[in-house]
Amino acid sequence: MSEKVRKTEAEWREQLSPVQYAVTREKATERPWTGEYNSTTAPGVYKCVCCGEELFESDAKFESHCGWPSFTAPMKDGVVDEETDRSHGMVRVEVLCSKCDAHLGHVFDDGPGPTGLRYCINSASLKLDPKT
Repeated sequence: MSEKVRKTEAEWREQLSPVQYAVTREKATERPWTGEYNSTTAPGVYKCVCCGEELFESDAKFESHCGWPSFTAPMKDGVVDEETDRSHGMVRVEVLCSKCDAHLGHVFDDGPGPTGLRYCINSASLKLDPKT
């Protein structure tokens, strides 16, 4: 694995929009149905908005009707980390970029095959690199 990307709070704030900063650095969640990539079907690779790590392929994206972009699996092993999240009075599995520790969203076990997982990811944490 490559070296972790580390920046100061000021450096992250300079690079990211206020919503991107709140989601990725402060673990906020964008409002459902408002994210740029919620309904996107364009082919390409979804990268971390903070560090550019390739996280999800468009082929793994599906319509979950939850209000956020959903994927069946990360692009490859090791690009995301998972941690237990006990915030808001519930227990969930948080998904983080393994390269820069950006908060991406959460993973649930109610997705379709082949994995049965639903990676519910904030659009504000992603940047689509479209296939041309």
